[in-house]
Amino acid sequence: MASAASPALIGRDAQLRLLNGAITEPPSVIQVQGEAGIGKTRLVRAAIDPLRERGGKRTVLLGHCHQIREPLPYGPVFDALRHVAAALPPQDRLGPLTGALRGYLPELADRLPPAPSPGPLDDPRAERHRLFRAVHALLAAAGPVVLVVEDLHWADDGTRDLLRFLTDQPPDGLALVVTFRREELPVPGLPFGHAYRRAPGVRGEVISLTPLDVEGVRSLAGALLGRSAPTPEFAAKLHERTAGVPFVIEEVVRSLLDDEGRLPEPEALDRMAVPLLLREAMAERLAGLSPAALSTVRAAAVLGLPADEPLIAAVSVPAASDTAASDTGLGQALEAGVLLEHPDGQYGFRHTLARQAVYDTIPGPERRLIHQRAMAALSTLDPPPLVQLAHHARRAGDFAAWQRHGSAAADRAAALGDIPLAVEVLEGLLADPKLPRDARGPLALRLSRLAAIGLSHRRVVRILRHLLKDDFLSPQVRGQARLNLGILLSNQAGAVAAGRQEILAALPDLHDSPSLAARGLALLAMPAWGGDPLSVHQEWMDEAEKLLEEDQDPELTAAVLANKVSIAMLVGAPDAFELVAALPVDDPAPAVRRQVARGYSNLYDAAVALGHYAAAERFAEQSRRIAEETGALYPEFLVEMSSIRLDLLTGRWKGLRERAVAAVEMTFEAPLLAVDARLTLGMLALARGEWDEAGEHLEAAGVRDLDSGFLPVAAAASSGLVELHLTHGSLESALHEADLAVQKLRRKSVWVWGDQLVPAAVGALLMAEKRDEAAGLVAEFAAGIEGRNAPSAEAGLDAARGALAQDADEAAHCYARARGAYEAMPRPYGAARAAESESAARLVLGDRERAADLLADAGERYAALGATHDAARCRHLLREIGPSAARRKGRRGASGVLSPRESEVARLVALGRTNREIAEVLFLSRRTVDTHVAKVLRKLGVRTRADVREPRPDDRPGLVES
Repeated sequence: MASAASPALIGRDAQLRLLNGAITEPPSVIQVQGEAGIGKTRLVRAAIDPLRERGGKRTVLLGHCHQIREPLPYGPVFDALRHVAAALPPQDRLGPLTGALRGYLPELADRLPPAPSPGPLDDPRAERHRLFRAVHALLAAAGPVVLVVEDLHWADDGTRDLLRFLTDQPPDGLALVVTFRREELPVPGLPFGHAYRRAPGVRGEVISLTPLDVEGVRSLAGALLGRSAPTPEFAAKLHERTAGVPFVIEEVVRSLLDDEGRLPEPEALDRMAVPLLLREAMAERLAGLSPAALSTVRAAAVLGLPADEPLIAAVSVPAASDTAASDTGLGQALEAGVLLEHPDGQYGFRHTLARQAVYDTIPGPERRLIHQRAMAALSTLDPPPLVQLAHHARRAGDFAAWQRHGSAAADRAAALGDIPLAVEVLEGLLADPKLPRDARGPLALRLSRLAAIGLSHRRVVRILRHLLKDDFLSPQVRGQARLNLGILLSNQAGAVAAGRQEILAALPDLHDSPSLAARGLALLAMPAWGGDPLSVHQEWMDEAEKLLEEDQDPELTAAVLANKVSIAMLVGAPDAFELVAALPVDDPAPAVRRQVARGYSNLYDAAVALGHYAAAERFAEQSRRIAEETGALYPEFLVEMSSIRLDLLTGRWKGLRERAVAAVEMTFEAPLLAVDARLTLGMLALARGEWDEAGEHLEAAGVRDLDSGFLPVAAAASSGLVELHLTHGSLESALHEADLAVQKLRRKSVWVWGDQLVPAAVGALLMAEKRDEAAGLVAEFAAGIEGRNAPSAEAGLDAARGALAQDADEAAHCYARARGAYEAMPRPYGAARAAESESAARLVLGDRERAADLLADAGERYAALGATHDAARCRHLLREIGPSAARRKGRRGASGVLSPRESEVARLVALGRTNREIAEVLFLSRRTVDTHVAKVLRKLGVRTRADVREPRPDDRPGLVES
């Protein structure tokens, strides 16, 4: 069989230009995403290899994340930094902080300043922060630097945290490149664990690689052959069989070449499926290897990770284990292109698909023997790689060693705060039918406890449900398993109703475990879900506290206290902030502090709901800090989701829609976890006149799910639906929606969550001429929030009273108080709405100048936010007030650049709106819209409406236009 050339990069010219441009314009953060075999590594190498070969000013550092990994935080980054020595200035020019890296980078000890004094800090948070700052300072000193971290989907949490720290404010000379498979990220769509927000002055690029089209497949095959491309018919068939994945194409073409380097007829591809085709392609390449080389390649395939020469030699068959045979075998494998040399003298496969193909060719008995030799070789390392040892023990059939190493690996990972790895190891043990029955219960309980602080839940839920079907469980184990299942369902899975049922079923079996029963009752006590009144939730909390008097487990006590404080904040209790001080923030036990992190994430959510925005920011900072220190992913996730709603309320709308869409996409299996994002998308659409989108998202914000919907968010979403119905002139629908939502608050007896709902409901009732009913609702709302610490509810009460007031002067003063309260929070959209309402009252009083000023201010607030429908309404009202009204002139678009009004029109055209619909949304005449549409088409250089795309921010020169 003839060999094929290694081809140049095919079909990626645009992506390579984008990558090269970003690398040469630091600071920059470049994310390269795509499926296995798509060419992420080849693209990155095409960009960085010329930099290495030229020996220019830029230093290239390369780190890899591996699928089988040990709990070694920051490993990929430190592996890359070991090669930075040549770029460092003299030691006396390095900042003293970089000395903190001496223990992590012994290769650079002679280049780094002395370790700072004091030594390693007792506070893990402070030590971690010092370490991150030291890495930042080292990269800044070495710049310009291109730092590449490959396969980020396999990274540990510590590495993600360190990279996120670097992306927040990268050193001026740093270009950070990460590659990953989006579908394999722990949190889909979030390679750094949190939404990446590009800092000002930092270039950010996301490069998505997709399969090649037929022409790209033909070009790649031609490059492999080193001559003209194959026929279009062959290329089409090859595309069909390989799905356009470059790695698969290369292996298939290599396997099909005859001795003269020719390809067969297209029909030859019809006889094989792609997986078989790939396996046979690799088998063809292995057939020409000597026994020593074949043994070396099989050892590398069994090891799974790139390894050094001595380790590969130790794992090879005895005939190849002497030095000479090993050298020959490795050399032949490298020469044949089956193995490649990786950094630091490591050898492995170019791609995981190639490794798997080789592994599958090894006969079963021989595979087991190679795994046994791998165990023996790895066990001599210090420290022993426990995850790898467990992997090899299982495949060698040594089940006792498998359990021992797997359990120890999970313990080590949990101790180091690598919760996802601990969960992954325990899941693997429990999912295996070879695990003895009597070992399942204890391991399942360990797994469920760890999963409760992480994000992974689907497999854990399945494992626990399967475990609960067995009759051999003791009541104690069954009760704990059911309790943990209930916690997972209620939290990570977003299935609150199902979770509460499991917790209620667990309580009888927890009779002898008061602390565990208290934990379950404390979860039931959270009042934001379900239809039970607040008094029932309070009874559950009282019972939980009584049980803790019998058995004060520190972790469970902290869990109950966290819920008690959260409840107080959620209902606006006057002493809520005093109770927060009781949380054991500085407890030395990580398990206790993980509960504190969860408590602060709940406090953040509650403070957002009640209008304590500054306090919410403090709670979020505490939750993130403690969660990062203790490896608790779930609180971090909650804070990230709730931050979307906080940004909506506080007017940070730039990029908010994109963040909310990403949140919805990554929670598609648990949609109720995305209610904050749905509410945000609905309210943003409502403010921009996108009625269909608003209705879709607001309906999905939990308004119809009494048992699992988060009531503070559902009430806000219902207020948006009421307004949407009124906009459409559907008064009966608005009244029905308002009544359903108000009944939920009434039944729950927590009125502080009605800050947006009650004013909307009052408006609907007044339009229906039901003034007495509106007055009764306002009185009930006032009584319900009396004595409560809830700024947003107080502002909502003023807004509702303003709407109800029959005296214009009283209405104006009520709206003015509401406006002042919203400005103090701050809630700019609420302030604009209050100003608009106050303007109407001032106009009734005959104060046209003050009315116009308020209306103009409201219009400017709306425009600054991007609330185009509301801004257009204000402009329309200003025109009605008359020419003497105060007006503000905006900038007109330059030639070829859309004006602000044209940008609004272009956006609605891109959404498929007709001119009549655009006129309604923007309060313009049909003729005016016709003119604007014509200008948009001309300025954008397109012929039809279908070619119009939503304008980029750079196309919008101004905010308000006269």
